[in-house]
Amino acid sequence: MFGWTPLQRNAAIASFSSWTLDAFDFFVLVFLLSDIAQSFHVGMEEVTLAILLTLAVRPIGALIFGRAAEKYGRKPILMLNIVFFSIFELLSAAAPSLTVFLILRVLYGVAMGGIWGVASSLALETIPDRSRGLMSGIFQAGYPFGYLLAAVVYGLLFEVIGWRGMFVIGAAPILLLPFIYYCVQESPVWLAARERKESSALLPVLKSHWKLCGYLVLLMAAFNFFSHGTQDMYPVFLKVQHGFDPKTVSIIAISYNIASIIGGVFFGALSEKIGRRKAIIIAALLALPVIPLWAFSSGSLMLGIGAFLMQFMVQGAWGVIPTYLTELVPASTRAVLPGFVYQLGNLIASVNATLQATIAEHHGHNYGLAMAIIAGTVAIVIALLVFLGKDTGGKAISGEAKSSGVQANV
Repeated sequence: MFGWTPLQRNAAIASFSSWTLDAFDFFVLVFLLSDIAQSFHVGMEEVTLAILLTLAVRPIGALIFGRAAEKYGRKPILMLNIVFFSIFELLSAAAPSLTVFLILRVLYGVAMGGIWGVASSLALETIPDRSRGLMSGIFQAGYPFGYLLAAVVYGLLFEVIGWRGMFVIGAAPILLLPFIYYCVQESPVWLAARERKESSALLPVLKSHWKLCGYLVLLMAAFNFFSHGTQDMYPVFLKVQHGFDPKTVSIIAISYNIASIIGGVFFGALSEKIGRRKAIIIAALLALPVIPLWAFSSGSLMLGIGAFLMQFMVQGAWGVIPTYLTELVPASTRAVLPGFVYQLGNLIASVNATLQATIAEHHGHNYGLAMAIIAGTVAIVIALLVFLGKDTGGKAISGEAKSSGVQANV
């Protein structure tokens, strides 16, 4: 496959699967918001706190697990990460009250926060440099693929097992551990750095690259508003505003997540030819003309088409991000810094679900309007921020001997 060795392929599979199953666990919650609200006899705004809290604490996990991965290696920390978020997902099924449920989602959020940085560094440091754009798209496609799995499971099983049963199924990622343990090798870049006894201290990097770090946090905040702003409340929009049944919601979600996967891989591969910046800007701006069809049309067919096109663009832009961040940051911080700035961006964007629910409540439960405002704004912001950045296509990282000082033009 792509001229990769079996070990390179296994690292790619493990990283993709980890991110997929992590996303599956998160999006199980998205499909169940209205049902959990009904179960605990509370409003939607209160339950959306579960999303806010999950996203808000993810930088803590990115820092803890990312630093551990720099010190102890990508592979063992990835396995530990999976154990933690699987356990907290399972415990969420037994929550006796909304308060306990929210506490468990906080713990889950910390565990979830480490996956992206650790898994992406393992994959991108292992596969050949020539395939990095493609691998970036494939890896990021794990996010919508996890959403797709959640949509399928929701459509097939929710009416049988209820919302608590869905969280039990969410513990499935722990089954990935044997494959990682027996079939995946440690990152060769990390092993080489350990042999050279390179420093992995984060604070000096933050001090010397503070402009780059600030730029990346802003970029990731915009990107997280872009994805969460077009995804998290969409099932609620379909169920509450349009009155669609669970199977119809599931079918639409499956279609737009297929588009997400295709878009991520397409723009990730395209970035190898036209550059990272151009690929991201094109995808972000093409989302703008899709908004009316996605948010304001009626009928399941037209909304489905709009959602398909929107997520092709949103996840198309996202498909370039793993490799873009990996190429921008110094080599000794790849397991911690990309994931940390990514999750800090998530922290800023964690208000999205509550913000959209509040906007909708104040406009006659018009979730379409709330989503359109967020999506249109951040698409423009992303295009501007990336335009101000620096392209990095072709930068070698596999087995490199020295860290790089590539910075954004900010």
